[in-house]
Amino acid sequence: MFEFKAKKVLVTGASRGIGKAIAQGFAMNGAQVSLVYRKEQALADNLRNSLPGENHICVRSDVSVSEEAQYAVSETLDIFGSLDIVINNAGMYIDHPIADVNFDDWQDAWQSTINTNLIGPANICYHAAKHMIKKGGGKIINISSRGANRGEPVAPAYGASKSGLNSMSQSLAVALAPYNIFVGVVAPGWVDTDMVTEFLSGEEGDAIRKQSPLGRVATPEEIAKAVLMLSMDGMEYATGTILDVNGASYLRS
Repeated sequence: MFEFKAKKVLVTGASRGIGKAIAQGFAMNGAQVSLVYRKEQALADNLRNSLPGENHICVRSDVSVSEEAQYAVSETLDIFGSLDIVINNAGMYIDHPIADVNFDDWQDAWQSTINTNLIGPANICYHAAKHMIKKGGGKIINISSRGANRGEPVAPAYGASKSGLNSMSQSLAVALAPYNIFVGVVAPGWVDTDMVTEFLSGEEGDAIRKQSPLGRVATPEEIAKAVLMLSMDGMEYATGTILDVNGASYLRS
């Protein structure tokens, strides 16, 4: 179904979880992948070495820092020589319920979350798009969340950042369409990654699984398949779409 032979792909937050599954999906279907990670070098190196195909790379970058976001793209281009597909997957979630936190913690949560979940992807999009405009096209997929629409009462910065990511993505879909650049969004609900193991194995686990009529949470591979689908040749007319992949745990029309 998927064919990405000779495609050059950059994935942020690639060392684990959803990003790892996305990188594996592209590599298994012929792509050359740049694994952008923030600090877990051993995980990134092990993933690179396990991927099928050749010439995959690891790039260390904290995309919440503007210079490092630029570096992630420029380093990938220096090595690959081109860039066809960008997946903005790196993100963070911080609990900061307004009734319980002090103002300093409130501000820190907002600053860190917005820089990572919105400003970072915006800067990656900027530098990737500049190359893609010259190249004559490309695809950008941003990983959002059902929280963009449902609301996140104990993590309002997370919900706001993902809502902003949705809006930015659709704005860029319009702005970049004349340059043959596709921009889309995949918006998961709960996904079974090591980052949520504590929640799923704790007292909240059963309630979380029951949010979906399927009685479970998503696997990283299911989210990856949605990303690969939007990245395929022939999906260009879906530019601007926000694809909900939340097991019907949150529905909107």
